Amino acid sequence: MKTTSLKKVNIGEIVANDFRAAKIFKDAGIDFCCGGDHTLEEICAEKNIKTADIEQKIKHLENTVIDFSHDFKEWKLDILCDHIVNKHHKLVMDLLPQLVFYTQKIAFVHSTNHPELIRITELFAHINKELLQHLKNEEEILFPAIKAVLKNNDTASKAIIISEIKRMKGEHEFAGGAMDTINDLSKNYQVPDDGCSTFTVTYKMLEQFEDDLHIHVHIENNILYPKALLLANEK
Repeated sequence: MKTTSLKKVNIGEIVANDFRAAKIFKDAGIDFCCGGDHTLEEICAEKNIKTADIEQKIKHLENTVIDFSHDFKEWKLDILCDHIVNKHHKLVMDLLPQLVFYTQKIAFVHSTNHPELIRITELFAHINKELLQHLKNEEEILFPAIKAVLKNNDTASKAIIISEIKRMKGEHEFAGGAMDTINDLSKNYQVPDDGCSTFTVTYKMLEQFEDDLHIHVHIENNILYPKALLLANEK
């Protein structure tokens, strides 16, 4: 990856060009999915991080082997849709009911000493409700529309792509923002000294859920959606 002028490059574009940069941003606490339309310079100023430090770490990626299986930017749209369903939707559907149960359980037991758990439980219940519908709409409306345009340039499906993506990006903003709040409330999923084993399991699962959500939303916001919109606007 060329790193001579990354200051003005959007975070999402940097990760789209080299997925290995995702870990650098995660370790720095930088949102590369919902915040992917901000430049590196803007994000670093907001986080009080030296832009040069991040640029240097990205430059070091040039010396490591690229895993081309993660070069999502080069994947065909229908393959990318299937990957999202088979990997990310599957994980979300597996973790959602477990986390609804476990967040409620630790809130019931520990909220006297840790009142933030009540808010975490409320937020995750809302995430659960919104994501279930969001995933259903992607699988039954958006992704079939993308495949219909690829197959026969269907005009009605082009209109569906444009309207669905506009709404779905807003839903991503909600889910990402809610998980950011949960992260803050949990102090980056730090289990307190009086936390039980269920507390530990719940926080580990929340962190896993958030990490996957960042990648999931990044692939959609910064790769799938822009390419789908270009397809929908072709004459």
